[in-house]
Amino acid sequence: MGYELVQVNIGRLRAPLDDPSLKGFVDGLEPINALADAAPGFVWRLQTEDGDATSVRAFEWDVHDSAGVLINMSVWTSVETLAEFVYSPGHLAVLKRRREWFHPVKEAFTALWWVPAGQRPTPADAEDRIRLLRAHGPTPEAFTLRIHFPPPGSAAEEPVEGRPDWLCPA
Repeated sequence: MGYELVQVNIGRLRAPLDDPSLKGFVDGLEPINALADAAPGFVWRLQTEDGDATSVRAFEWDVHDSAGVLINMSVWTSVETLAEFVYSPGHLAVLKRRREWFHPVKEAFTALWWVPAGQRPTPADAEDRIRLLRAHGPTPEAFTLRIHFPPPGSAAEEPVEGRPDWLCPA
């Protein structure tokens, strides 16, 4: 049986999506999603039937003093293909601006895990994995790009340290 990698990341909004201070973020959603959709190793991303990921309701327990929580969840063929997209110039330019639009989060706000190929995760699955990572740190059930695990049934089952160029992109 093959496995695919799920990634989820959440952000606590500094303002509602229709606020002018989030215009740069909102205007960048469609191009970044198109970049992801065309990236090698991309399989699927969470969105409504209308193609809108911003209207998916999840993580309402994690709002704190923010204007709401956005969830981004996608499935990739491997840790390597996900990392190549995350640190690609187009995505990295947006990633570097995240503090303009989102509150800093001290707890884990992104998690990765393996699912059988073809299985699509739910927002409830994502909430469970973020909670697991926050409670226990990286494990085979919920991990990060910095410390990740191979798919179930792999010869090596020990954690793998992410490549330095993933962690400190130019």
